[in-house]
Amino acid sequence: MSGFFLAESPIVSGALLILISLSVVTWSIGFYKLWRQRLDRNCNRGFLKNFWAARDWEAAAAIARQGEGDIARLAQAGFAELKMLDSDRQDLMHTGAPQEVLQRQLQQQVQNLQRYHERGLAELATIGSTAPFVGLFGTVWGIMNALQNIGQSGSASLDVVAGPIGEALVATAIGIATALPAVLAYNYFLRGLKVRITELDNFAHDFLRLALKHNFKG
Repeated sequence: MSGFFLAESPIVSGALLILISLSVVTWSIGFYKLWRQRLDRNCNRGFLKNFWAARDWEAAAAIARQGEGDIARLAQAGFAELKMLDSDRQDLMHTGAPQEVLQRQLQQQVQNLQRYHERGLAELATIGSTAPFVGLFGTVWGIMNALQNIGQSGSASLDVVAGPIGEALVATAIGIATALPAVLAYNYFLRGLKVRITELDNFAHDFLRLALKHNFKG
């Protein structure tokens, strides 16, 4: 494999360097998103416990202002919209029934959180789909280079052919090894995102129900 980084095969060396870089990016995104996922899960669990234990609507608003995490930010957006409704502000954004205005604001906040947590997924999907082809390109080029060297040497014995061809095939193996973690991470985080969005939608529905019960007073 060290032969790939020699000057005589710069294209294969470049392909391997690209694959190594893609692998570093994959693991960096994976570890960061795992850390964020665990942190957000703990924040959401603590906020929901405090929010549903609140004595009244005003206490729930105070808890939301001090809360952290996705659900807390959703509640903060909801209470901020309720204050705007209380102020009788007249503009196009707040035109319509209070329930419709609040529901639209909650949906927009859920979409904003979804876009935030989608960061990195496109990169993982791209790496998972392109890394095998980068490795295959390195293999094809390495085989071409090996065959040219064999032709120039005039020898086609097994010991002469097997070494360069075997080294060229390493590029494909590295490409697959780079793509596999990216695909697994993408599927894992995509499923986690769907679960998270479902939790946000459920809380938005409950918040809207509570706001209706309290006449949209924040």
